[in-house]
Amino acid sequence: MDPRTVSDLASAGETLTVEFKGDGIGHDDLAEAVACLANANGGLLLMGVTDRGTIEGINPDRKDYTDPRRLKAIIATRAEPPIIVTAQSVMVDGKLVVVIEVPASVAVHATSKGRYVRRTLDVKGRPQCLPMRPHEVLGSAAVEHDFSRRVLHGLSLADLDGNELTRMRELARQGDGDSALGSLSDTDLLRALNLVDLDDRLTVGAVLVFGTTKTISEHMPTYEIGFQELDGTAIRANEINRNPLLRAMSLLADRVEARNTEEDIEIGLFRIPLPQYAEITVRELIANSLVHRDYTKLGLTLVQMSEDSLTVSNPGGFPPGVKTSNLMSVMPRPRNPALADTFKRAGLVDRVGRGISRVFEQQLSLGRPPPDYSGSTTDSVIVRVRSGPADSDLAGFIAQFRRSGEELNLRDLLTLHEVRAERRIATARAAELFQIDTSSARAALNALVERGLLEARGESRARTYQMSAALYRQLGERAQYVRTKGFDQIQQREMVLSFVEKHGSINRAEAAELCQTAPQQAGHLLRGLRDQGELLMTGDRRTARYTATPKHS
Repeated sequence: MDPRTVSDLASAGETLTVEFKGDGIGHDDLAEAVACLANANGGLLLMGVTDRGTIEGINPDRKDYTDPRRLKAIIATRAEPPIIVTAQSVMVDGKLVVVIEVPASVAVHATSKGRYVRRTLDVKGRPQCLPMRPHEVLGSAAVEHDFSRRVLHGLSLADLDGNELTRMRELARQGDGDSALGSLSDTDLLRALNLVDLDDRLTVGAVLVFGTTKTISEHMPTYEIGFQELDGTAIRANEINRNPLLRAMSLLADRVEARNTEEDIEIGLFRIPLPQYAEITVRELIANSLVHRDYTKLGLTLVQMSEDSLTVSNPGGFPPGVKTSNLMSVMPRPRNPALADTFKRAGLVDRVGRGISRVFEQQLSLGRPPPDYSGSTTDSVIVRVRSGPADSDLAGFIAQFRRSGEELNLRDLLTLHEVRAERRIATARAAELFQIDTSSARAALNALVERGLLEARGESRARTYQMSAALYRQLGERAQYVRTKGFDQIQQREMVLSFVEKHGSINRAEAAELCQTAPQQAGHLLRGLRDQGELLMTGDRRTARYTATPKHS
């Protein structure tokens, strides 16, 4: 926009689609003025012009307003859903005016303070911003759910990177990609991926996936990606950029793989590599961080490697309905469906939504811990995958077991890792790990008993499971099986004697509950302590109670 046009607009005064704001306006008031225009017919907001049309200018030192990229980020992050504007600075008679072009929106926008306003004319034809009525808000609340399909006005194919469109076609023709996309023209490819609207106008998703870095910087100022390599507390590598998503995916995965060391184990004539992070782990976690991040929020999608872990984080919490306790069981709920579909059709992520489960399965198969999402909050998703030395004995057993034609699913692997670390597992703990109900968890554990991998101890709710003698033998730990059983007996003995010392006596039912065993086993334990002179029995059979043996001086 040239100075003459800005001067003419200021002279003409405010209208339904033109609004003036002075130099002193704050960020929240600016966002409200922009939302007001967007919820009506869109228009122009001239900063540095008084209500009377006098051009006073913006202080050039106000970088938050004079830097178009920062200004657009401020506006985008102070509206829900974000409002994507264009902005430019124009010098008029030596005074700086910032011109913000606000598109009319189909969806209704609120400020981050929760205000819904719309620009209208009063009875005298003067423009004003008024609160929106409930039916106006509700009527448009469900119009748009996918931010990646938001139209960005004024862009064309020239704003996209032809190399990235070619990259998409090449990916689609390979492996698990959608080969039908490989021969499409640029426009037809964008249509097939739902990255343009019915009038072939480019969307947020089109810019994120195929835009030049210049286009992304100008129109998606909230988006940045980064890679860091840490050496203790020192940063060995630090890269931050705004690469389009397919390129970002490739570069980030390559950075991790170049530093992904591995161990080896030998099983017979076969060599089994145990990398720190499975290839599926690297690609799925990076892809998820790019596809499911909240692009309405300022922040960095960061891939960070240290000596003992890989951490991937991104702005925005989990999508609605997803939480750490149902990651492996909830139906897929992509925050940006158009982006998720693009990555699936490029063959970069699991097409049936089992990506997270596959990550868990692959890491466990390598004898390594599963991913940890416990650091996630309502504002960010953070997943940490620890490397450390692999449990090579367990990894070797899993590989050999599968080589023999047997299958181990994710629940089996979670169980083996748990009993390997804790010596036993209860049904409630299994249900927590599997993210299913206790009945289904019990069935899964009993299936491993039938396959000879676990042994059950106790009855009903008191039942626990431990590795079978055969599995300990295959892992080369025969003595550990004996120690585990012996430790249980010693622990139960001490628990019973401590209970009697505190409460005076104990019966079979109380011992069964205390030791988490079947009543018959509890009775056997109490009779053994009686025979060893540790307890005295009064009563008979089920009514019997056991007290401490008197100590003689």
